[in-house]
Amino acid sequence: MGSLGDELQGEVQEMRELFSFLSLDLALEYWDLGGAKSQEPIFPVQQATFLLPTLSMGTYLVAVESFLCLSSALSVMAQPSRVGLPRIDQTQLSPSSMKNRKIGLRVEGSNFTLDGSPFLIIAGTMHYFRVPQKYWRDRLLKMKACGFNTLTTHIPWNLHEPLKGIFHFIGNLDLMAFISMASDVGLWVIVCPGPYIGSDLDLGGLPSWLLRDPKMKLRTTYRGFTKAVKLYFNELIPKIESLQYHRGGPIIAVQIENEYGSYWLDRKYMTFVKKNILERTTLKRQWISPKLVQNDGSTRGMASPGERWENGSEELRVFVMKNVREMFNLRFSLNFYMFHGGTNFGFMGGAESLDTYLPAVTSYDYGALLTESGDYTPEYLSFQEFFRSVTEVSTTFIPELRPKTAYETLTRLYFMTLWEMLPYLDRPTKSIKPISMEQLSVNHGSGQSYGYALYETIIKNGGFLISLDHVRDRAQVFLNDKYIGVLDHTNDQLYIKKNSFQGSRTLRILVENQGRLAYGPDISKERKGLIGDIYLDNSPLRKFTIYSLEMKIYIQRKLPTLWKSVKGKVWGPAFFVTFLRIGGFPQDTFMKLKGWNKGVIFVNGRNIGRYWNKGPQQTIYVPGPWLNSGTNEIVVFEELESGVEIQFTEQQHLVLAGVRSYSYTLDRRMVLL
Repeated sequence: MGSLGDELQGEVQEMRELFSFLSLDLALEYWDLGGAKSQEPIFPVQQATFLLPTLSMGTYLVAVESFLCLSSALSVMAQPSRVGLPRIDQTQLSPSSMKNRKIGLRVEGSNFTLDGSPFLIIAGTMHYFRVPQKYWRDRLLKMKACGFNTLTTHIPWNLHEPLKGIFHFIGNLDLMAFISMASDVGLWVIVCPGPYIGSDLDLGGLPSWLLRDPKMKLRTTYRGFTKAVKLYFNELIPKIESLQYHRGGPIIAVQIENEYGSYWLDRKYMTFVKKNILERTTLKRQWISPKLVQNDGSTRGMASPGERWENGSEELRVFVMKNVREMFNLRFSLNFYMFHGGTNFGFMGGAESLDTYLPAVTSYDYGALLTESGDYTPEYLSFQEFFRSVTEVSTTFIPELRPKTAYETLTRLYFMTLWEMLPYLDRPTKSIKPISMEQLSVNHGSGQSYGYALYETIIKNGGFLISLDHVRDRAQVFLNDKYIGVLDHTNDQLYIKKNSFQGSRTLRILVENQGRLAYGPDISKERKGLIGDIYLDNSPLRKFTIYSLEMKIYIQRKLPTLWKSVKGKVWGPAFFVTFLRIGGFPQDTFMKLKGWNKGVIFVNGRNIGRYWNKGPQQTIYVPGPWLNSGTNEIVVFEELESGVEIQFTEQQHLVLAGVRSYSYTLDRRMVLL
């Protein structure tokens, strides 16, 4: 393998050739220091700007997700690797040390400076919403102890404004507390407020209620979108501003949007986002143009969101470390996406579409330096040793590993079928035609974001049931309560035997939203449920009763007589309840649903994620802080067929599903280390 400088020069040339046929209308606008658009080509001769000519300002730095090298001109990259450089001493450039703050983060030549002093950003990404709040400090201390000086975090609009006009910034979404905690442990912060953030989230972090507008054009200057962004920024930006560098806070930079170069539907859009952030701030700003090289950021590789390498390539690890060493020799700043991945709790995980639709698993381990549950990895220890060899590191408390426990196997279970529960749910929607989840009249006019929707209609005979790709994403079909089969992205028809019954029957179509696309040009089309007509032979079905099953109310406590004891395997869809009793202080554990098939798990009323026996994830992480000393209620919604017990283990189990090599992915704009 050649040197990093040689690799990067080759990639710049490849990208120049690839984009030589594109007009500037297909690339991001390039801004100079004064904010005026430059007419320079996408890849100026003396610039190493990859795909995204970036925007930034004073205390706001517009970076990109997973930036891994800041700087430099190609002439710098062409220099031979320097060895024997003095150790980098930035101990005086910490949030607690810098009291008299003046000019903040700047780019001078090919380097960052902080208040006039050279500053090498050693950043790692961690998402507060993917980590239990009581573990924030533990993870941040581990980041600091590894040798990082900066935290990068993204802000998900869909979690902070789940219903239109209803905002949440408390508990696990207390962004301000998270940023302040980072400062307390000695980390600077780069925040990414979007409005779109990607991050393998449902709809890339955009709220699904935007899609109630049938003409919606996400990530453009379409009026319906910009109006919603302005109202969101009215709530969010003042919270960020109060924690900026010049106000004594740790925020040294703010990323505007996320990887817009791969989307690029509206050349006015980035100007709109910039303007609306500036209008909500009062500090002095200056726009600068750092040069960025991007990387996927995973030190062990990633097969799909949430998958982790159990048998990662040692050659790859050595290769990554070799290139990181060379980055330090070249004085490149860097960011690890992810330093700690965490978990796609609830239904927050999105999906991607390559040759087929691929929903994210619950684990967001990501092959990061810390495991999903916060344990150290061999890569963590290797990079900690390396960072200590090249930087002066202040004495930092190193947290001990948190113990894991395998709790007793639960064998006393009770169940209730979905059909038995229907009469006790909220009043269903009546509609002549099928309508999507987003259009349902629920959640105070915001529609349904996640979970399932049940569509019922009456049929009088059989035939071919044809979906025409109107099922999003996976539907189980029942005749009364008899299972018929599945309609999904790969199968769009089922046969219901003709003359198999007399009179009428209830056709039930239980549709699961498995996650909206996290990125790509089609995200404005990502409505879920039944998004169009379903046909029986050539006739469209009509007169639907539609139940919203968002799984917010996961159990009906007022129905004790409906719960029956589990004597053996039970056919779903059905709810199951059991109780875990813990003596002493609760500890982390992993739930193992051997014998179960597919569904959702709730612990003490909290949705901890989805499981599926066909995927790479064999255990579900259950954080200790979400368990009680005493009785804990566990509810499982099983779609297909249940097991007869629920097991616990101390070990995470993610099956290696294959290797996706490090490669150039232009639509995600990743550049190899």
